[in-house]
Amino acid sequence: MSERVKLEFRDGVADVRMCRADKMNAIDSAMFSALGDAGRALAADKSVRAVVLSGEGRAFCAGLDMESFAAMAGPRSGGNADPKLFERSTSGANRAQLAAWIWQELPVPVIAAVHGVAYGGGLQIALGADIRIVAPDTRLSVMEVKWGLVPDMSGTQTLRRLVRQDVAKELTFTGRVISGEEAVSLGLATRTSAKPREDALALAAEIAGKSPDAVRAAKKLLQEAWQGTVAEGLQLEEALQRSLIGKPNQLEAVKANFEKRAPKFAD
Repeated sequence: MSERVKLEFRDGVADVRMCRADKMNAIDSAMFSALGDAGRALAADKSVRAVVLSGEGRAFCAGLDMESFAAMAGPRSGGNADPKLFERSTSGANRAQLAAWIWQELPVPVIAAVHGVAYGGGLQIALGADIRIVAPDTRLSVMEVKWGLVPDMSGTQTLRRLVRQDVAKELTFTGRVISGEEAVSLGLATRTSAKPREDALALAAEIAGKSPDAVRAAKKLLQEAWQGTVAEGLQLEEALQRSLIGKPNQLEAVKANFEKRAPKFAD
């Protein structure tokens, strides 16, 4: 896929790995592009049923690469920033934001397996996933304030869906480093695991064994109904259920259950 991101497939599961291990997967311009490209490719692939997102080496992602940091500061100091960084997608996200937000836009579940550190932009990438499995000793931080900045890779949009506003403010105002265990207690992570990537792949395989129609509909329902009004949520429940009932994959789910066998779903 790219020198920055590896993409492998097995039985409906896409294994996405940031692979800049010598830099603890720090984000540079190439990484921004590679993550966005990977997400767009997966969104267009109907054979994908679940995604696991992880980082190779000692860390999930240490945040923004310092050279990229200097480039981003360019407009403020007379330097030359990469203009492509601020190009916007159809969803309204710029290229930096899309590296994290693209995982929310995917129609299938995304599971982040987090170890080592997830600092700044690295944490925002993890927050873009639907589920986060973290090693207990992982160190996480909304670290932008350390550099005199604010979270700008969609962190405001993902944080507000996960934690109370006062928690988000405290983490953002201080840049405090927390452990994987505290991340779970605060709502930033789903659960801890001594083997986050292995467990994430197992969970993805389990999800991939369910009806892809139902799983995609469930993600859409939870993404949209969670933020809308009660009436909108109820209408969406009905519309999505109507789109599933009686279709081949729904009938196969029923038949497989009655026959006590593994279902065979079509993508």
